[in-house]
Amino acid sequence: MPDSILPDTAPGSYVPYGAKPYYLPEKLPPDIEITVSSGLRNAIEDAIYELGRLEGVSEETNTNPIVYTSLVRREAVESVLIEGAEINIEDLFRPDTLRGTEVTKDVQEGLNYEHAVIEGAKQVAQNGEITLDMLDILHQQLLQGTRTDAVRLGEFRRQPVHLPPPETLAEPFIPPAPDHIPDLMADLEAYVQDGGPYHTLLDIGLVHYQFETIHPYGDGNGRLGRLLITLQLIDNEYLSQGYLYPSAYFNEHKVEYVTRMRAVSEEGAWEPWLQFFVDGIRQQAADAVERTDDLRELRRTYENEYGHEKTAADRLAMRLFQYPYVTTNDVADFLDVTPQTARNAITELQAQGVLKETTGKQRYQEFKAVDIFEILTRSFE
Repeated sequence: MPDSILPDTAPGSYVPYGAKPYYLPEKLPPDIEITVSSGLRNAIEDAIYELGRLEGVSEETNTNPIVYTSLVRREAVESVLIEGAEINIEDLFRPDTLRGTEVTKDVQEGLNYEHAVIEGAKQVAQNGEITLDMLDILHQQLLQGTRTDAVRLGEFRRQPVHLPPPETLAEPFIPPAPDHIPDLMADLEAYVQDGGPYHTLLDIGLVHYQFETIHPYGDGNGRLGRLLITLQLIDNEYLSQGYLYPSAYFNEHKVEYVTRMRAVSEEGAWEPWLQFFVDGIRQQAADAVERTDDLRELRRTYENEYGHEKTAADRLAMRLFQYPYVTTNDVADFLDVTPQTARNAITELQAQGVLKETTGKQRYQEFKAVDIFEILTRSFE
């Protein structure tokens, strides 16, 4: 059981509540001034530089549509993976998924996250602010069709929750009792809109900690909290679209992600958390830029080999940057050719190693763009 009395540096306290106390965080900003070391300042500068490079990919998205789609879908997949889902980025490109055919709950969660990122970015760009009403709507989108009626979509939770610890022998974390949530979230909304005394990237890190600590909804808090990071970056004009996928970093360092926030709650260890958070922003922005550069170079290679588009196979190869997962019927439709011509084009690109059949079936086959997915799915570094 957590100690009921925490040091003065802790930004909250444990409150007796049944068998185990809940944690009640203080409102932002922290009462004790956060030390910003030279190392943290350097990390902020590096993150800003990488975010600037990432924003530069907006020009590439006009000529290479898969860039934006892949960046958004990578975040969607990584965010639901943290919650224990079984999904990969290829699932969100499969023809049946895009046609709205019945999908698994995990894939639906990924689709929901993708739609929420796009809708949230549009709302922030139009309205110029992030509100609790917006978060309620995004919460509904994230969980639509994936949860039972036990979770109220778009409404704050009305029951206490226990969050499992990242390590086996540690105690679970119990967020604030439901009656504290409205006031805490109203204060958080004001902090998001007005900003705080620290650098914007640090304030976003403070908000993320606070949101996850409050844990305002019955489910989906992790996904919505990570989505809020992207929306704040857009709101503060670091990005114009949801190009960043911070969930990949948090997923790779899942135990540290949770323990760093827990150390804030119980010790007031703000700087290690913020260093971790800003490093994640920097690393994911750099990773996104690298993947975008690789996709750009691949497109140039394809343009040299297939850009003349003399044959159906040439035309198909160039369309893979829009449709990296195809069926014979798909190819016949978007190339406006007969099914036999589509099959011939697919067979030719299979022989060249450009396409690979993924189902192992003789009928209803699906084909993926090998080179493109090699870039999209390679290991996080």
